[in-house]
Amino acid sequence: MRLPQRYPSLLSQRTAYAARENSKPRSAKRGKVYVLGVAANHLFHSWGKKQMVRGSAAKIAQNLPKRAWRRLSAGDGTKGARLHDWAYLELADLDAGEYNSTLTGKWTRGLLIRRNIADGDLAFFSTWCPKETPMKRLVSVEGHRWAIEDSFETAKNELGLDHNETQSWHDLHRHALMTIIAYAFLQHRRLTKARREKKNQRATTSTSLPAVRHAILTLIARLPPQRCPHCRKWIGEKPPRE
Repeated sequence: MRLPQRYPSLLSQRTAYAARENSKPRSAKRGKVYVLGVAANHLFHSWGKKQMVRGSAAKIAQNLPKRAWRRLSAGDGTKGARLHDWAYLELADLDAGEYNSTLTGKWTRGLLIRRNIADGDLAFFSTWCPKETPMKRLVSVEGHRWAIEDSFETAKNELGLDHNETQSWHDLHRHALMTIIAYAFLQHRRLTKARREKKNQRATTSTSLPAVRHAILTLIARLPPQRCPHCRKWIGEKPPRE
């Protein structure tokens, strides 16, 4: 997943396997911004900041003031914008060059918290990004996880991504590669068909010439009566005599 311009490649993973601590330094050393899901009991602490933060992710979220939360969309879903309440804490500003020699400037370790509007359910994410990266950008990145999970679910159900009994890494690699190629082909066909149908729909709903003529005549009929400047005849209904 790529971020435009000043944002390098970014990594977003699921909690089940993304909360491993050893995945963080590897991502940092490769110069990757990450938004990694962590458990509620994951410990965080800040340093070099005016306001000290220390404790589990759940405890930190519990102590946040009301003004720390912002309602943002993580992207469009099947029912419109996926709105949640979000909070972001910058925990430390570090020299990125210590992790990757190709990077310069300060990068920030932080804690991103998502709160469900309906039931208040919380989700927590450890972040690593260039300093002053806006929270809206991190929220957008986390929102891509929904599309990734949906793609994996489709590949499993329609193409059997998880239907294999391979005995080696090479066999697993071949099976996964062919499944992904097939999925990409089907998605291309679906998008092409959707664009074609949308184009045809616009063509059929465009205003025809008779409809334009009828609209003009209707508009003229609603004009107030007036005399022709040449023949002095009344155009429209003649007003009654006083």
